[in-house]
Amino acid sequence: MPLSVATWNINSVRLRMPLVERLLAEHQPDVLCLQETKCSDDHFPSAAFRKLGYEHVAINGQKGYHGVATVARRPLEIVEKRAFCDMGDCRHISTKVDAGGMSLLIHNFYVPAGGDEPEPEINWKFKHKLDFVEEMRAVRAEHGQNSASILVGDLNIAPLENDVWSHKQLLNVVSHTPVETENFEAMRMAGGWVDLMRRQIPPSEKIYTWWSYRAKDWAASDRGRRLDHVWSSANLAPMLKRIDILRDARGWDRPSDHVPVIAHFDLD
Repeated sequence: MPLSVATWNINSVRLRMPLVERLLAEHQPDVLCLQETKCSDDHFPSAAFRKLGYEHVAINGQKGYHGVATVARRPLEIVEKRAFCDMGDCRHISTKVDAGGMSLLIHNFYVPAGGDEPEPEINWKFKHKLDFVEEMRAVRAEHGQNSASILVGDLNIAPLENDVWSHKQLLNVVSHTPVETENFEAMRMAGGWVDLMRRQIPPSEKIYTWWSYRAKDWAASDRGRRLDHVWSSANLAPMLKRIDILRDARGWDRPSDHVPVIAHFDLD
């Protein structure tokens, strides 16, 4: 049974709903996980999603900031909206979906960006980010004979050398500092998570999912980072068929600075 799961930091779902509609029309993922929705639950455009055939909507939003949402063409069960670091931010939601007799637990995350200064003693945002990643160690890749887990989202860290346009130039830039990348990979491995993008694309090759708004010509400069991730429990990894990184979406009208990533599985 085929299953596709997409993740996208949309940077305001109401502002960019036309882009979401284009994604769903052209690619039709079974499940779409959005981050940085920037709206409270009662202002989320649920009706627009239902009109497109995504009748099942799970939201954890807040006015103007953060926010995550998972929408699907098949029934969703909300499992948890986990709070991190006692901040009151809406940065996580987990849901369950049935796929051909397999129960899939899907974690949707939006990790704090961390500000500009990579020193936790003088930048509370960076400390918050490090603390958040540390708390993520408690999120484990649960699996069983007929169950598996997926973790997706804007995790705001590019852990490997070829996850950024220049490893050397970004070593002291938030998202690629050693303290972030080392803690991030330790957290992933401690949780039993498989990095599906790097299972599909070797670490020797560049992968980007984000390009800054600051670039005059993002495509020409191509100074990207892999900030968006797709992980799974070990039992689901062999079922991965391919991952699509929709680079062209960065050039759509009024785009997000992130692009959608879609993982395709065959659960037979």
